[in-house]
Parts: sequence; C-alpha cells; structure tokens
Amino acid sequence: MTAKLTFHPLGNADCTRFDLADGRKLLVDYADMRNSADSSDLRIDLPEELKADLRVAKRDYFDVALFTHLDDDHCCGSGDFFWLEHASKYQGEGRIKIKELWVPAAAILEDGLDDSARIIRQEARHRLKKGSGIRVFSRPTKLKEWLEKNGLTLESRAHLITDAGQYVPGFSTAGPERVQFFIHSPFGWRQNENEVVDRNQDSVVFQATFLEGARETNALFMSDINSDSIDQIVQTSKRHKNEDRLRWDVFKIPHHCSYLSIGPEKGEDETEPTADVKWLCEEQGQERCTMMSTSDTIPIKGSAEDRDVQPPHREAAAYYKRVAKMKDGAFKVTMDLPSASKPKPTTIQITNRGATLLTVSATVGAASVISTPARAG
Repeated sequence: MTAKLTFHPLGNADCTRFDLADGRKLLVDYADMRNSADSSDLRIDLPEELKADLRVAKRDYFDVALFTHLDDDHCCGSGDFFWLEHASKYQGEGRIKIKELWVPAAAILEDGLDDSARIIRQEARHRLKKGSGIRVFSRPTKLKEWLEKNGLTLESRAHLITDAGQYVPGFSTAGPERVQFFIHSPFGWRQNENEVVDRNQDSVVFQATFLEGARETNALFMSDINSDSIDQIVQTSKRHKNEDRLRWDVFKIPHHCSYLSIGPEKGEDETEPTADVKWLCEEQGQERCTMMSTSDTIPIKGSAEDRDVQPPHREAAAYYKRVAKMKDGAFKVTMDLPSASKPKPTTIQITNRGATLLTVSATVGAASVISTPARAG
C-alpha cells in the first residue's frame, strides 16, 4: 500500500486526509463549510465523504486529527462530527473517534472562544489533563503556567509535547508507515513575546517526508501563516542547517492563496516575494512539483471577487503559477478540480516515482491521473 493525500473542495477552508502505507489515517483540519440548504453550494458534503471512506476501511476513527489552529475554516462543525471525550453530548452512535488529537499550544491557552473552536479547546484541555490521546506543539511559558494552575507540571506532560525543530514520535520512514513529520511551527519563544494568541502565526506548520523504495517525497503544509512567519521558519532552518526539511514536492499553499503569505504588498499583477519566501518556493520546490491552493476559484482581474480583500488573491496565484511553470509542475485549486462546476476530492498518490496527482471524474466517479511525477532518480 502506498500513501495518499486527499484534499477536499471546501471553498476557503482546509481538510486533508493522509492515508499512510501501514493503513493509518490522519486528518489535517476539519471544516464542514457546505450550506446543505443551498443547492447551488458546490462545496463538498465533508462529513459524508469522510464517513464513506471510513466505512470502506471498516473503522469509525482517525488515528490522528490535527487542528493546525482554531479558526472556523479549520474546525467548523467538529462538535457535530467527532466523538469527544470531555462531554457526553459529543458522544453517541455515528460520531467519529480520534485516537490522538494534535493541536498547537495556542489551542490550549486561548480564552474567549465559542462554537467549534471552544469545543476543540475543551477536548484538548481534557486530554492534556488526563495525560493521553493528545500531542501539543510547542511549550511556551504560558503552557507551563496553565499546567501548574491545573495541578500538573510541564515535566509530567513533556512526553506529549513536540517543539518546532523536532520530529513527531511514532512515525519513521524506516517503519511500516514510511513517513515522518518534522515540525516547523509554532515557536514557543514567539508566544512568550506576545500577550495575545495569534492563531495564524501560532499555527502548526510541518513537513511530511514519505519513503517509497529509494525515493523520498516531501509535502510541506503551511497552514495560514504570513510571509513574516515564513521568513522566520526559513532563517531558523538555515541557522540549524535544516534546509532539507524545507524541501518539497507537494506544497499546501498558505492561507488559501493570500498575497500576505508571499510579501507585504499585493502588487498590480503579481505579488513580489520576500527573499526567504522566494528561496522556499523557487529553490526548495522540486521538479514536477504540485502546488495546491485550498481555496475558491482564483478571481478574474477586474471582477467583484478580485476587489475582495479576502483570499484567494489573483496576484498571489500569478506568483505561484510562475513558480510551478519554472518547475514543470502544477498549480491547482481545490474548488476547480476536476472542474469548477463539479469539484470533487483530489488525491495525490505517493509512489517510488514521486507524487502523482489524481482526481475523481465528475462524470463517472473514477480516479484518473492528471499529473505524472518526475522520473525516479
């Protein structure tokens, strides 16, 4: 069995399923954004899609559910979908269990939350207090203080915490799962310097490295960070000689193709990257790469959507398209695959030849290859 990454068309929102070589399933974010009462809403019925996949696998759980941060477009509807330990009202038949919940430290520490964000925070706090079924990313001073207020110590929960610059335990390219996860963000020091949680900049950014045969394939998941945070990640990686941990064949474009993840100014036709973003995209991207924008359709110049302050931004897409062309690769938008009129989940299969982009036909429901990987070696 080879690994697969499946991206779901949710508008400007994220949910990616990892199917690993050993059969484990990981979910990165969950955002049920579809308005079921609106027949014109083309976003996918995410709960049904995920449950159908689990039925085929004859299971009712994910091995891991990672919430990169608690904005609504990364956790919407979680309280209706998941079986959660902290309250009986989130339990019952048909709910999907989570064996291990992964969250940034900010998801534990942030107060004043409501709706889905509050539900995930309460579940994360419950599991951290219990001491199992959770992994927290980064250990700012405020986390130590929160643990002490709850009668716990940082030392007693250290085995549940992974910092930036570390690999997630329990995964290895030498093991049957044939994948490892390297954490780039959040930075504990950054949270120590700021009084208020910044969800986007304190979110989880990671590289997944898959090994099939002698071929390594890297996927870089950038959450919703901006260019300043990317600059910090690049500079930190270079300082620690971890440049290879920023190599990528698959690039989950940050923040739904926002120009702010490339540089401070939108530009007229193309956003100009900072020096570090330029290095990350143009030097670390491999030949025949795939750049995936988890977003609405890129707006046409001069359209009402083009004037919207919210992403996706045409100028950002122009930069990513140019990079993809330089690499003989592909720039793809989740809401346009296989067509803008009938978007379906898109899968990238990891083989000993690299990453192959597949899609599900909107007419016959069959998988087909729409992009081939680089030659082995």
